[in-house]
Amino acid sequence: MANTAANTRREESFTEKAKDTAGNVIDKAKQAASTVAEKAKDIASAAGDKADTAVSSVGSGMQSLAGTIRDKAPSGGVLGGAASGVANALESSGRYIEEQGLSGMADDMTTLIRRHPIPAVLIGVGLGYLLARMTRS
Repeated sequence: MANTAANTRREESFTEKAKDTAGNVIDKAKQAASTVAEKAKDIASAAGDKADTAVSSVGSGMQSLAGTIRDKAPSGGVLGGAASGVANALESSGRYIEEQGLSGMADDMTTLIRRHPIPAVLIGVGLGYLLARMTRS
């Protein structure tokens, strides 16, 4: 009988230790998951900042190119008019890209797709077809 009581106490002690160990493992897993989530959020934020900086740089470069076209192109005639039109388009596009950034452009694209869903789907199908043709050959 004494042997049975001792065995029962050992089993209870073992069970308690197993529960404590399992609880510790769960806590450490939660901490590790939290740390990984924080690191992922930091990396995503840094990538977003770099992308916004790159987009802003592209917009600035487009505006600079517009100025160069204006300086180098003839001032009159058909060629001058075409160069002026291209420069104006580059400058306004560059300003839009620089001011809006990726999030602004994504919002505008979402609004455009919501206003015109059928043409958006047709464009998507067409682009998918072209990409499939390009990758197949």
